[in-house]
Amino acid sequence: MDRDYEGFKQSIYDQTGINLSLYKEAQMKRRLIALRDKRSFGTFSDYFRALKIDPELLLEFLDRMTINVSEFYRNPARWDVLEKKIIPLLLEDRSSLKVWSAACSTGEEPYSLSMMLSDYKNNVSRFSILATDLDQQVLEQAKKGFYFEKAIKDVPSDKKVRHTTKEELGIRVSDTLKKHVTFKKQNLLSDRFESDFDLIVCRNVMIYFTEEAKTVLYQKFSKALRKGGVLFVGSTEQIFNPGLYDLESVEPFFYRKLS
Repeated sequence: MDRDYEGFKQSIYDQTGINLSLYKEAQMKRRLIALRDKRSFGTFSDYFRALKIDPELLLEFLDRMTINVSEFYRNPARWDVLEKKIIPLLLEDRSSLKVWSAACSTGEEPYSLSMMLSDYKNNVSRFSILATDLDQQVLEQAKKGFYFEKAIKDVPSDKKVRHTTKEELGIRVSDTLKKHVTFKKQNLLSDRFESDFDLIVCRNVMIYFTEEAKTVLYQKFSKALRKGGVLFVGSTEQIFNPGLYDLESVEPFFYRKLS
């Protein structure tokens, strides 16, 4: 057993509440060794001592472990299904929607959701989007709503015109989109979830967790949905036994709460 790394995991848990044992060890350890070596620390013990006293090192560590890769309308075909099939399904018995973008990174996903729902003006009387992430630094970036233009390459052209403004160095999302989104720091693995969501979007995150951690998270997501609510997962994260979590598949990568 690598006592240096095991001690580091325990120290990180004691200090931050982040349980590295719930992430796939080979991937996480490789990523953290690269980060430790980049900063010229010989052991994880030395690295942790530095993290405790250097806020910038701690932010870098959090950024590395949360894999902040995102873009607007990521995997456009899935968003087309969401817009044309899932949202109408959710609106069959209500006109307001409560949505959660879990592990939202720098905000592209919740703002994409805000674009989509803003254009359902005749059907959606109001909607709110909770956007959460473990990394406070990316949340602060998300709140600004500024992105390089390549981030919106998959956004339908009419939505680009309505909801973004071109600036010298990139684009900025409209204040109208921002007003529907609330950003909040959250540890998916340890924090309590809100409830009665109509739609939960958690994509391209579960692949980093162990099978045990995934089971716990799917149970928590299911409990956080109202009856008939939908969980939307990433294109490599199909749930093979949704019934174990009181869910049923309604479209590939979309799962509806049964009761």
